[in-house]
Amino acid sequence: MDIPFITEIIHWFALGFGIIGSAMVIYGGIRAAIELIRSKFNPQVYKMNAIKREFTGHIVFGLEFFIAGDILTSVLNPTIEDLTLLGAVVLIRVILGYFLEKEAKEFDIG
Repeated sequence: MDIPFITEIIHWFALGFGIIGSAMVIYGGIRAAIELIRSKFNPQVYKMNAIKREFTGHIVFGLEFFIAGDILTSVLNPTIEDLTLLGAVVLIRVILGYFLEKEAKEFDIG
């Protein structure tokens, strides 16, 4: 088993997950902006809460890919600094995800 080859594969997957996460956030932002502009012309069709909920979903989903990439990067270089940074990122993602989901549920009620 060639370890440098496996390391290279893991690196490419980590990079790919980062790109996918970025694409999810960018796509969600562009789509939300387009729907926001459309809502100004036809307010009955588009509701602000639905636009926010969908955008929030794209952000949370994108964050999952960022974390997957960070985990793979930490597997390649498991230093204390990397693991601490990964722990901080995961903690921030959990807190952010919790409050974004809580806000999305409030949109459903309101």
